[in-house]
Amino acid sequence: MGAYYDEIEIEDMAWDEAKGVYHYPCPCGDRFEITRRQLADCEDIATCPSCSLIIRVIFDPLDFEDEPPDEEESQSEEEEEGAESEEDHFEDAMEKLSLTAEAD
Repeated sequence: MGAYYDEIEIEDMAWDEAKGVYHYPCPCGDRFEITRRQLADCEDIATCPSCSLIIRVIFDPLDFEDEPPDEEESQSEEEEEGAESEEDHFEDAMEKLSLTAEAD
């Protein structure tokens, strides 16, 4: 894609901790936004949610290569919590287990 409004270096963008995005002012009054995850995936297009303009972000992909995936990170935490509860459930079942001989 070659129709960028502008090319902006990542250092010229501001980090918004609350939204988790880098942003840069757009002429429409809103702002271009791009996430760290997008940068880690080597995406260099920041979009404005209010208009059709886009900018190309100039950055070093190596600065973002260790960024954990958003969805996979939260899923792995949930799986770990689920595994702990399953282990607890198994231990409780073993404590309550009783073996008796069946009479024919």
